[in-house]
Amino acid sequence: MQSLLPLLKQYFGFDSFRPLQGEIIREVVEGKDVLALMPTGGGKSVCFQLPALYLEGTAIVVSPLIALMKDQVESLKANGVPAASLNSSLPDDERSEIRRHCLLGHIKLLYISPEGIQAELNGLLANIKVSLIAIDEAHCISRWGHDFRPEYAQLAVLKERFPATPVIALTATADKMTRIDVVEQLRLSNPQIFIASFDRPNLSLAVLRGYGKKEKLAYILKIIRSLPGQSGIIYCTKRADTESLAAELRASGISAAPYHAGLPNPERSRTQDDFINDRIDLVCATIAFGMGIDKSNVRYVIHYNMPGSIENYYQEIGRAGRDGLPSHTLMFYSLADLMMLKRFAEDSGQSDVNLDKLSLMQRFCEADVCRRRILLNYFGEASEHDCGNCDVCLNPTSRFDGSILVQKALSAILRAGERIGLRMLIDILRASSRAELIAEGYHLLKTYGAGRDLPYRSWQEYIYQMIQLGYLEIDYHGSPTLKVTPAGRRVLQGEAQALLAVIRDPEPARPSAKEKKSKASAARTASEPASADASLVEALRTLRRSIAREENVPPYIIFSDASLHDMAQRKPLSLDDFTEVRGVGAVKLHKYGAAFIGEIRKSLGLDS
Repeated sequence: MQSLLPLLKQYFGFDSFRPLQGEIIREVVEGKDVLALMPTGGGKSVCFQLPALYLEGTAIVVSPLIALMKDQVESLKANGVPAASLNSSLPDDERSEIRRHCLLGHIKLLYISPEGIQAELNGLLANIKVSLIAIDEAHCISRWGHDFRPEYAQLAVLKERFPATPVIALTATADKMTRIDVVEQLRLSNPQIFIASFDRPNLSLAVLRGYGKKEKLAYILKIIRSLPGQSGIIYCTKRADTESLAAELRASGISAAPYHAGLPNPERSRTQDDFINDRIDLVCATIAFGMGIDKSNVRYVIHYNMPGSIENYYQEIGRAGRDGLPSHTLMFYSLADLMMLKRFAEDSGQSDVNLDKLSLMQRFCEADVCRRRILLNYFGEASEHDCGNCDVCLNPTSRFDGSILVQKALSAILRAGERIGLRMLIDILRASSRAELIAEGYHLLKTYGAGRDLPYRSWQEYIYQMIQLGYLEIDYHGSPTLKVTPAGRRVLQGEAQALLAVIRDPEPARPSAKEKKSKASAARTASEPASADASLVEALRTLRRSIAREENVPPYIIFSDASLHDMAQRKPLSLDDFTEVRGVGAVKLHKYGAAFIGEIRKSLGLDS
């Protein structure tokens, strides 16, 4: 791995690997298959881009959207990496030129859509040395995933055609069922599965319940005005809402535009291009927007409506703060949203699973426990500490020692062989005489009736808390059943205490003016990264914008906001010093070093 570190610095400007990157890259370089689950902004791309530079031949990268391919290819070229994409938007002569360069061995990474793989399989791919195959957004291959795409289902042919070539499948969001399905669908050979931490501590999390249209608009304006000139995305369920909200924001002086699948292609493309290039600050969009966006400086993501699953929610908030700087997320939640999403789930081809996922999304919105713990535990990552950067932690509810309640529930689950769901568990605890319970013999369990002192709804709320806190998990194979986790067994054995939240009214009063002020302050604080000189950062942003216009690329391709803040703190005055700045590789040092050092010297009054 030591031989790869110079390449990491030369092309990407980093001196060391991020968590799990080194281990994943080692497996790929050694010719092994890998499934890598890493959060958005966690450095997934380097896991195949660096091996592609190291190995002989051309890496094939399967990517779902033209915009995503274009973005990654531009980033690679800016770092001096020979990369290209083959897609339907290119003219024939340009596609022919790219194929020619591949045949000559001049391209290290070739991005192709899933449909393009079939077209090139017996032509170009059969005549070049394929060093590795990377499947980006791999959850799209699974029907259990939140963004299933039928065209991904044909990708198993790659493993058949290139059995000795390592395949790396990458995704930011996949629950246990989706992970298993990805491995099976791609026919990966004994893959090593790497699951990085899903924690994005730079993102603040907040949910507001019961807000009407006017109240939403007022709150959104407050957030935007606390973050002047910063980029943001507002997700809406309905196309009409994206247009009306964007119009209302424009009327309030905000540079905003709508984006949804019903708009003409030229308008959608213009909105996306304006947003990527910082010509507008805000996009009001349906979920049709975002997957193809690698924009690193999105400072806030707002959900105008509740998403249908935690996977969708996590994927969408992941578009904020990809550069690692503090960013804000907010979701508005209402029963009207819930009822609409329930109808969607019931009409889907997988109503049982989709309804269960919607129910967990609902519990996330209604939770009185740390929201980050709920997210992490949903993806199988044990978290036993509150985050301090969500609205629940900032406005904590009353808690009590609920260890005995947890022990009663977990004991009942284990005594029933971990074969029961939530309703049956509550029926056992409350001594129900339901025929199905009696037929299974559950009335003979020692825990039968152990919780008859609590009403059904209270047990339901406490059991959801147990799931959210990671003491229980839901197994969706067959009929959804409850399983006790290692953290739950520690509580059951008296080795750990379970602090449960006192159950509140399901529709609490709207936040007071004081609470709203506190949340707005928290949003503002979370979005102001520490910098030695804010005016210098703004001057560097202006320089970056000017260079980006000249080169016709998005500003974040030149340098990320994180790099600009690092420059402002370090204040490098020589090229040697500039190499220490985060994200500065050999090409960017040569192309931009003098200009940015000049701006820093100017700010310090050192110009001659």
